[in-house]
Amino acid sequence: MGFSAADWRVPAMVAVDDAAVAAALWERFGVRGAARDLGSQQDRNYRVRTESGGDHVLKVANPVTDPATLRAQVTAAEHLATADPTLRLPRARAGVDGDFVQRITVDGVALHCRLFDYVPGEPIMDSRYLAPRVVARLGELAGRTTASLAGLDMPDTDRPRLWDLRNAADVVEALAPFMTDTARAERVVREAREAHARLRSLEAGLPVQVIHGDLTDNNVVCEPGPDGRPMPVGVIDFGDLGHGWAVAELAVACASVLHHHGSTPASVLPAVRAFHAVRPLAGPEVDALWPLVVLRTAVLVVSGQYDVLQDPGNEYAETALDREWAMFEAAVSVPVEVMAAQLRSAVGHFAPPGPPAAEHPLLPDLVGGVETLDLSVSSSALHEGRWLDAGAEDALAAGALERNRTAVRTRHGEYRLTRSRPGEPDAATLALGTELRVAVPTALRAPWSGSLVRHSPDGVTLRTEDGWSLVLDGIDGLDAIEGLDAEAEGGSAGTAHSAGGRTVPAGAPLGTVAPHTDGAAAHLQLSRPADRPAPRTVPPDLADGWLAVCPDPAALFEPVVPVVPAARTGSGPAAASLLERRDRSFAAVQEHYFDAPPRVERGWREHLVDTEGRCYLDMLNNVTILGHGHPGLSEAVHQQWQRLNTNSRFHYESVVSLSERLAGLLPDGLDTVFLVNSGSEAVDLALRLAWAAAGRQDVVAVGEAYHGWTYASDAVSTSIADNPGALASRPDWVHVLPAPNSYRGSHRGPDAERYGPLAADSIRELARSGRPPAAFICEPYYGNAGGMALPDGYLRQVYEATRAAGGLCVADEVQVGYGRLGSHFWGFEQQGVVPDIVTVAKAMGNGHPLGAVITSKEIADTYRSQGYFFSSAGGSPVSSVVGLTVLDALRDEGLQENARIVGGHLRDRLLELAGRHPLIGAVHGTGLYLGVEFVRDRQTLEPAAEETAAICERLRELGVVVQPTSDRLCVLKIKPPLCLTRESADRFAAALDDTLTHGW
Repeated sequence: MGFSAADWRVPAMVAVDDAAVAAALWERFGVRGAARDLGSQQDRNYRVRTESGGDHVLKVANPVTDPATLRAQVTAAEHLATADPTLRLPRARAGVDGDFVQRITVDGVALHCRLFDYVPGEPIMDSRYLAPRVVARLGELAGRTTASLAGLDMPDTDRPRLWDLRNAADVVEALAPFMTDTARAERVVREAREAHARLRSLEAGLPVQVIHGDLTDNNVVCEPGPDGRPMPVGVIDFGDLGHGWAVAELAVACASVLHHHGSTPASVLPAVRAFHAVRPLAGPEVDALWPLVVLRTAVLVVSGQYDVLQDPGNEYAETALDREWAMFEAAVSVPVEVMAAQLRSAVGHFAPPGPPAAEHPLLPDLVGGVETLDLSVSSSALHEGRWLDAGAEDALAAGALERNRTAVRTRHGEYRLTRSRPGEPDAATLALGTELRVAVPTALRAPWSGSLVRHSPDGVTLRTEDGWSLVLDGIDGLDAIEGLDAEAEGGSAGTAHSAGGRTVPAGAPLGTVAPHTDGAAAHLQLSRPADRPAPRTVPPDLADGWLAVCPDPAALFEPVVPVVPAARTGSGPAAASLLERRDRSFAAVQEHYFDAPPRVERGWREHLVDTEGRCYLDMLNNVTILGHGHPGLSEAVHQQWQRLNTNSRFHYESVVSLSERLAGLLPDGLDTVFLVNSGSEAVDLALRLAWAAAGRQDVVAVGEAYHGWTYASDAVSTSIADNPGALASRPDWVHVLPAPNSYRGSHRGPDAERYGPLAADSIRELARSGRPPAAFICEPYYGNAGGMALPDGYLRQVYEATRAAGGLCVADEVQVGYGRLGSHFWGFEQQGVVPDIVTVAKAMGNGHPLGAVITSKEIADTYRSQGYFFSSAGGSPVSSVVGLTVLDALRDEGLQENARIVGGHLRDRLLELAGRHPLIGAVHGTGLYLGVEFVRDRQTLEPAAEETAAICERLRELGVVVQPTSDRLCVLKIKPPLCLTRESADRFAAALDDTLTHGW
């Protein structure tokens, strides 16, 4: 249209002092009260608390805004209130003359003002992290508002509106020259022009209606959810109301997400899906959405800079500059074609285009089969951490080529484990092209006619008229191609804007793929991004978009493209399908972590990897004490499986050696071993031994404890987190002592020393009542409560009382034993006691089903009164070898000492966080048996259970797996493999700090 800056110029707002505000309130609305400036870029807004207790907002409009527009905004809010009564909206109050718009004069300037009822709730005024469900609610509100306003008819203004995205290109052209940073100005103009050019062919398909025009993060009001997240519930500030493209409302909302901590273009997808569910998007609207996001952010940048120049004292405008630039940079960080394809996928419009049909074979002289490397997460060639080797891909390719003697290629669309890295949950793992290695030089030919340019010394790009580019790198023989020009200045591989190039027919020579002694490969890629070359690998979050514009080039030289089983399985449709299959066939009571769990198919040391190559730090898995994928354990099991696996009634060496090793780790007298399948079975057997030895059944347990799921082990499990009816459903032979919780129990801090004497008194009273206990069972370090030490002397006093009553003392070491505490191998050692029976499992098999009960020969022999005992797999040759290998590794790799050192360092880091984040009420535990307890108030200790669950979700996004524990589910369960490194401990602490600082 050719507008000038004057068309968009909004005059600096006249200063409105307190006296003028008070006069306007009283004289025009009959209200007296205290006013507080809320800030605004172009108007003046005030929060008003009236003498009668009313709560309002006085809005004084910039002189450029005519009264008819202000009345239309009031009408629109009333229309929305009728159409969607659940929305919180600003309702206007009539002035003394009955009109909603009142005129005042300040320093000789006529101004118009309105008084609204204050909308309860808080806008999102900062740049903290926004969770997907918060982003989705923002999109839902935008959709509801757009759908409701579609029926509103109001006259359009004659004056072009700054924030109407139909005018965005003109606004940028007019205001960019006022930017002080010329490089930024040029970039904004360039991106805005490209976005505007893409809209031209779509404009006819974009419905126009009345829209709010500024439904952003700070123009919604929120109520905190139970987890502390801000959930939008209402819409405020109708100052940009007017006619515009309906999809522009969504573009504005999406743009406002992009400045928030950790946001990427993929962060807007929940908003798009939620908007589409309320107000379906047509195909042209989906394709127009991202160009509109780019234009919105460009307008924010240029107008923000312009406002600061025109109104130097406007702190509101000045503080917005950084976040406006952050929004723009995020919007242009991904090609528009990629985002368009991704958005189509998000709303179900996705239809991946196939590659152009080849008119001539790309590699006509390639004779014999081409072997395909498997670099996926499930590849059997990448065990034992080989995927972390820098030369892993070259080494595998070299070995395959030696076998194949023809050619080896990598897979397009594969999430490569070789590109996954610990500490980088957003690593670029998705391959957008194919690497090809050959045994003998092999000629390349143009699969179709097009323009051929040389974009690098060893790279050419063949472009077709319909926008496709075949990008070849690592190519020999380019100097021999007659007339091949270098890329024109400003162009690059895979872009459509480069000038020049030689037109070649299908079948024309494109150079040669040659073998290289250094393992270098040729890289083949099809792409359609017009403004920049496509990367070779990208993170998984925009997989559908990138794969749509970079299809598989293998069809150009192979007749059939193999199915890629790994593609889009980590969190996409295939993962969802697997979860549905799990729900249909796997009992739902066997729950899974996270609402939308990643599909994890590999582990290595303290790391887990999902099928999209995302790497997670495993801070939860106390079962795999050695770490995942332990080579020595894998080899030992492999060898034993090949030799023999049977049951312990046969006579073989390993079951004897394991029993001797276990007994040798315990105090004298604990010399007889039962081998079982699990911790539940171990506890069950321990209780049966006590019953047999004592000749009675009563058992004393403690509150908030979990011991297993068999009849006996479940009977003594008192945790209501595992079973909400646990306390009410205990059989009468179970007697529950109060949980000796020194942080939030009935006796806290130094007063916790009372737990021991009181517990001993309870046991003595049981004996006096004629029900002396057969056993007392307890974790010697309080794991289910969050990794909490028992009060000093507790077990000594309870054990003495139990034995005085003729009972046995059972130490459940299933979670805490095997060196996890660092300072002690067994938890009971920390209490200075010796139990009569010890149960162990979990760590004992590093994930293999293996447990043990260790006691004295005298107690073990009493079981004869119950019959015989047999566990099919507990002491099998394979299980016994597993148990021996785990003990060897614990010793040889110094894992108990590592738990002490790294665990101590981690505990110090967590205590430092507790000093800065009031949500942390306490840090429990020692070694690598830790718990971080979250409370809403450090005085009342109100559990922050919902916050804890949300924090775990956010930590997963940051690449850390951890879960809640305790009866209140407000403690982070920190029980990682004992091979945890100091670097990984620091990574966890940093992720937790990030979450507590920037939100969850």
